Amino acid sequence: MPNWGGGNKCGACGRTVYHAEEVQCDGRSFHRCCFLCMVCRKNLDSTTVAIHDAEVYCKSCYGKKYGPKGYGYGQGAGTLNMDRGERLGIKPESTPSPHRPTTNPNPSKFAQKFGGAEKCSRCGDSVYAAEKVIGAGKPWHKNCFRCAKCGKSLESTTLTEKEGEIYCKGCYAKNFGPKGFGYG
Repeated sequence: MPNWGGGNKCGACGRTVYHAEEVQCDGRSFHRCCFLCMVCRKNLDSTTVAIHDAEVYCKSCYGKKYGPKGYGYGQGAGTLNMDRGERLGIKPESTPSPHRPTTNPNPSKFAQKFGGAEKCSRCGDSVYAAEKVIGAGKPWHKNCFRCAKCGKSLESTTLTEKEGEIYCKGCYAKNFGPKGFGYG
């Protein structure tokens, strides 16, 4: 039966995809609204998609399901401490370690690299090049690169460091700046 005026079939729902609503990926067509991660259902685009066989995932879910496993890798790349990947069929080998604040201002290079990647100075998990920020001479995840007091996101120009921890300039001044008349 001819396809009168129609388009390709959607790789997710199987219905006709017309040009105005089409997203192409890996030689297949999708409706823009159907181009979702198979696990978490987040919208995908060319920068966030990861393909495995005929399945499409966001990079985080792909890393949890197919990323490296073992010591120093949690349950796969991109795994949050509380998300152990059970919905992906990943069986946790042990309970995740609790959040570890930075206490050692000079961790050894061996300790940072043990497990295949440098360790984030805030959460202690592996930091890979695509998500790494260097601040106060140490590696951080982009999401962990925040003020230790107020949680405000930092940049290299807005951070202040004290005893291995990073702060925004406002919190640093309030907590460690000069005290007395005229200083607040």
